[in-house]
Amino acid sequence: MDLEDLERRLADDVAAVYYESPGYLGFIESGAAQIAKIAHQHGALAIAGVDPVTLGVLTPPGALGADIACGDIQPLGMHMHAGGGCSGFIAFRDDDPVFASECPLELYTLLETEVAGEYAVAEAIAERTSYGLRDQGKDWVGTASGLWTIAAAVYMAVMGPQGFRELGETCIARAHYAALRLGELPGVEIGLSPAFFKEFVVNFDGTGKTVAAINKALLGKGVFGGKDLSGEFPELGQSALCCVTECHGQAQIDRLVTSVKEVVA
Repeated sequence: MDLEDLERRLADDVAAVYYESPGYLGFIESGAAQIAKIAHQHGALAIAGVDPVTLGVLTPPGALGADIACGDIQPLGMHMHAGGGCSGFIAFRDDDPVFASECPLELYTLLETEVAGEYAVAEAIAERTSYGLRDQGKDWVGTASGLWTIAAAVYMAVMGPQGFRELGETCIARAHYAALRLGELPGVEIGLSPAFFKEFVVNFDGTGKTVAAINKALLGKGVFGGKDLSGEFPELGQSALCCVTECHGQAQIDRLVTSVKEVVA
């Protein structure tokens, strides 16, 4: 983010500054701490959009000054569910009652019971929900999103801290391996920041072919190409947004590189 431009845009009527890390184009936001600091200096909140899988290897938003973190829980062991998201999360400091009382979701916590060492799961601040305020309640939750929350909780419990670290390192290693191999092809360059997690931008200007033509040819080989960015970001030329996760092994990445090499030749 252009921090000087951010400062020029902030005023008393700005409630919050939202940023994503990784961003839409894949790069890690190196100025996250400065963004939060600038926002707070102008009386605004700092809200971070984050991929939860990154939290095993990257500094969490709260440690960088963010007041609220949010994101999609699809990466937490779930399939793509017809290509769409399943559910999301909102996180904030539990020592701030204002955020908790305004949260539009049901909140559950662990409580001690009459038996020492035994705990129960109970809803927190229930009086703010539709159970307490009926039609004036602040909560909104659907059965489907609640069930996906259980799936995410099981996934996180099974993975544990070490599992999340290994998962994050795997995503970084495989994404950078793919970018390195693609960048070695004639006319192909890896654009923007070298610090990325899963997504990265691949530029095909040097090949003399459009992303649309390349993707069509790749599809004929059974390979789904990167997202065409030429319409959204014409300044990036013929560029595509590629994504590699823990689901892609070396054989699949090598197949992608070989297919692209054949298509752009």
